[in-house]
Amino acid sequence: MASIYHINKGINKPIEFKGLKAQYVTYLAIGLVVLLLVFAIMYIVGVNLFVCIVAIVVAGTALFMSVFRLSHKYGQYGLLKKLSKRYIPRAIKFKSRKLFLALRKDGSLRQERRKYGESN
Repeated sequence: MASIYHINKGINKPIEFKGLKAQYVTYLAIGLVVLLLVFAIMYIVGVNLFVCIVAIVVAGTALFMSVFRLSHKYGQYGLLKKLSKRYIPRAIKFKSRKLFLALRKDGSLRQERRKYGESN
């Protein structure tokens, strides 16, 4: 009794669809849903059908080009790394030297017994 099991060899690899990697597939899907909603709203409001189609085709082309450009430029994690660099402070300012005075030579903090009422 021989059983054939298919092995998934794509474990720990990013999702890839037509050259888009990881989160860019999601960005493209969300963009397409937004374009569909914009088309529906424009059509319901009464904008000419030809104008609706041209506007959505132009916006869709721009969406595809920008998402593919980001995917090829930054790769799987590059865009997230670039966006997270905004939150790294340029400098850390201290108004007190208390932290540095409490440091030992080995880098650990000295316990200040005076704060808790303990004696030597």
